[in-house]
Amino acid sequence: MTDPDYGRAFAIWRDAAPQWQAYTHHPFVEGLRTGQLPRAAFLRYLAQDYVFLIHFSRAWALVAAKADTLAEMQAAAATLHALTHVEMPLHIRICAQAGITPDALESTEEVAANLAYTRYVLEAGYSGDILDLLAALAPCVLGYGAIGARLAGSGGRYADWIETYGGQDYQQLCHDVGALIDTALERRLGPGWADLPRAATLAARFATATRLEVGFWDMAAP
Repeated sequence: MTDPDYGRAFAIWRDAAPQWQAYTHHPFVEGLRTGQLPRAAFLRYLAQDYVFLIHFSRAWALVAAKADTLAEMQAAAATLHALTHVEMPLHIRICAQAGITPDALESTEEVAANLAYTRYVLEAGYSGDILDLLAALAPCVLGYGAIGARLAGSGGRYADWIETYGGQDYQQLCHDVGALIDTALERRLGPGWADLPRAATLAARFATATRLEVGFWDMAAP
């Protein structure tokens, strides 16, 4: 199955990211699909990802702060809402079934892979412009969409997680984020942005974040 069409920038950046396949088809992901991933590894991932999403939410709030238009602000706000009202509650719900409280999730100590990834994304936002930030954010949002679309219908013990990211609401969010990125690029760089020197810098940011996603799966793998 090919990745969904999340826009022009996504296709260009994904094809230029050497580790995209390693990210979206990681053994951890395949374990989710088959149901063979040990529950302890899944819970370890959820705890780290919960803390990750706190920082990721701050980064999307920074997108809104760097936006030039109301439409950009609305798209950033919608993504922030999905993170804090859909993804994080999913983590809380699944962990609660294993006896892990929200307070315990909040106090999770970040491992090195988590620190590296979250701080890289935030640094992209603090030191760069909105395009740098969106390029660093895109692999997580759109990569989980691609994974969810591919795994949708797998069923099994991780069906709740799979159907969240493969479901209509999250898939629509990915299309909206892809449109936000394409519009932001054309607004600031013009329709020929892909032929400009800046394009290579943005592709490199996307590739680095993709590499950090692989490291995040490695961290959680059994």
